[in-house]
Amino acid sequence: MNTIPTTFNGSLPAYTCVGGNERRASTGLSAVILNRQGRFSRFTLFEELEKAGFDFVISLEGTAKRYDLEGLTGAFPFVRFVLLRDSITPGEEINLAVSELSSPLFFVLWNDLRILRGGGAERMAERLLLSPDELVRKPDEKNVYKRLCTVPVIQDNHFETMPTLSSPALVGGNVRAIPKNPGREGLQSLFPYEGIGIYDRERFIRLGGFDGTIGNFYWQLMDFGFRARLWGEEIACTQLIKLSFDGTVPAGDSTAEEGYRRFYLKNLAPVFRGDFANLPLRRFPGYFRRSGADLFSSWEEFSEARRWVRINRYRFQCDAKTIAGSWGDQAGQDVEGGGGEV
Repeated sequence: MNTIPTTFNGSLPAYTCVGGNERRASTGLSAVILNRQGRFSRFTLFEELEKAGFDFVISLEGTAKRYDLEGLTGAFPFVRFVLLRDSITPGEEINLAVSELSSPLFFVLWNDLRILRGGGAERMAERLLLSPDELVRKPDEKNVYKRLCTVPVIQDNHFETMPTLSSPALVGGNVRAIPKNPGREGLQSLFPYEGIGIYDRERFIRLGGFDGTIGNFYWQLMDFGFRARLWGEEIACTQLIKLSFDGTVPAGDSTAEEGYRRFYLKNLAPVFRGDFANLPLRRFPGYFRRSGADLFSSWEEFSEARRWVRINRYRFQCDAKTIAGSWGDQAGQDVEGGGGEV
């Protein structure tokens, strides 16, 4: 069984970097590009990112051979191409990109997205700074940016706004993310759709990034979003940045499998009392009955999660029951149920 990570990027996959030695600007915002299969013009993409004025661009190339790298590195010296030896999940790719960046903010995008509105990297970064009035109201605030992650409005290839925000709901005994439209500025979301958004790098690292031991990207996102909420961080939308898909909108895989079990143990099963959380032993019988695994494997998974919760017990500020009960007030949206079982 893979051990739940307790530090950010404790072990990195094998990879090689090509290019990316020249800083394009000094806005404090860099771009991270996740690549999907398809005939998308990479030259046009990087040209648009150059015009937007990002400090650096990290392009996660996966394991496929790229025959255009020599031309691209010569044309765009601010782009660092990361070549992976083995396939990893999108969440792990984002973690890896963050380890290669020093910018305080990074914008996660896919290669089939285009920026329609935003005002350039410098303007995007400025909008996320806390105002002098906000700093006065929060004298103990140590961060200069508003939140962990800011998600943009996204349109499909027919320029229809997509329901990219999400709120937690209990469906058939399992927790699911119910999609919502970004109807107004500042609406909260359980997680960033497809990982797309502008992240505060310091907060991202402090949170631990994405859990690479979860093999399904949907449950990586759910785990990241719930953990952020449980530990007092915020993910919210902005109407001031708008993106559009070039091609067909990708379909997510929310199959409740091993990834869901780990998500459940880390996020839904812990109980918050006083100023810390714990994963009580009384949760194990119900977990074992519904996990579908044998007794030994179930106990090993449960014990590992219990150890992880204990290490991070004082980072919890609430439990899943509190999130479900207060989501409507905090996010301006309705939530059905809460907590949940595996």
